[in-house]
Amino acid sequence: MTDCRTLLATLRRPRLLMRAARFGLTEYRRERDLRRFVVGNASPEATVSTLITAEAKLEATRLTGDAAYSVARHIEVLIALLAEAQLLRRSETA
Repeated sequence: MTDCRTLLATLRRPRLLMRAARFGLTEYRRERDLRRFVVGNASPEATVSTLITAEAKLEATRLTGDAAYSVARHIEVLIALLAEAQLLRRSETA
């Protein structure tokens, strides 16, 4: 889990992308939104790992300038990643 925390702490993305993701956190609902990215009802640890992988692929697509890149999809994944990371932190302190 430490590697996920380190990766999240060092995650560097464009400011506008991260601001949009933080803004979207208020509307995030795990039951509704997570289905698009994770199959089944996974633990927060597994979910964060899956979302990190999905986000890394989107970031690589963004950096190459590929026409298939979707900024909306990237923001959705970042919202889920930030929300799940918060959930993971809360569960570790409880």
